[in-house]
Amino acid sequence: MPGEIVLGVGASHSTLMNTHWDQTRAKEEATRFRDGLREARDLIAAARPDTAIIVGSNHFRGMWLDLVPAFTIGVGECVASGESGTPKGPQPVDVPLARHLAEQLVDGGFDPAFSARLQIDHGQSHAVQYLLDGLDVDLVPLVVNVFAPPLPTTARCLDLGAALRAAVRSFPDDRRVAVIGSGGLSHRLPWPDWRAPEGDDEEFMVEAWLNGRGDWSRYDTRRREIIRAAPSVITPEFDAEFLHLLETGRTTRVGWLSTADLEREAGNGAQEVRTWLVMAAALGHAPGRTLAYAPVPDWLTGMAVAVIDPAAPEETRA
Repeated sequence: MPGEIVLGVGASHSTLMNTHWDQTRAKEEATRFRDGLREARDLIAAARPDTAIIVGSNHFRGMWLDLVPAFTIGVGECVASGESGTPKGPQPVDVPLARHLAEQLVDGGFDPAFSARLQIDHGQSHAVQYLLDGLDVDLVPLVVNVFAPPLPTTARCLDLGAALRAAVRSFPDDRRVAVIGSGGLSHRLPWPDWRAPEGDDEEFMVEAWLNGRGDWSRYDTRRREIIRAAPSVITPEFDAEFLHLLETGRTTRVGWLSTADLEREAGNGAQEVRTWLVMAAALGHAPGRTLAYAPVPDWLTGMAVAVIDPAAPEETRA
């Protein structure tokens, strides 16, 4: 039988779970989010996927300003950078499916970049660490540019998810596929627009983003100091509305928001919701279910976990 998408998961990520758990003051909220990740992991295990398409961002540890495609598919080797206690080293890639997806997207009018030796960071490896823990699942990594403007539009990300859905279904071999969107929700990072940095910290960040290829760890200590010193700006109202749209199968409405709209309403880090939009569209915008939501100021982020199970009775999804 052909390829089949059996589950969708959206999940926030934060390496501070690994490095600063003991210092996290909102421990009840953080625990609620961590428990949501575990529940999602169990649901993935129950769905028995062969492969997980992990749609995530890249925090300039695997891609740099020397080349920033809107969308990049890993079609060969995949290596995780291993920052902050996340998985490090080679990851198992479903090469036949990855190459099929790349070809079908091109045939369908998209122009994704592809990499036969892709380096990912916690934008995808956080999901590997927590959502695929102990599971024998291959990957197809798909990186969405959410940090180096100009960004792909939210509408284009919805179109990409729909194209992925069709491409998986056209795969000629039996393949059970989970789609994971990793990132968001609301948060503000102390990251500049690379085109107009202001002050020493922002100029340092842009230098790291431009020159980090092969040497990203040299910049990492100061990068994390800058991030740790940033004030927390979380917008629970935006997060609640976004999750409600996911639960009711209306995530297409987010496609009306521009990059400027998202930043104004939920911070520059909320640009990562594009990964959730790709996932939701790949699941045909079926109604979903929120497993956990917690604003965690020490992690700077509105942390959420949600699932879309196309096989679940509709009345049990939301």
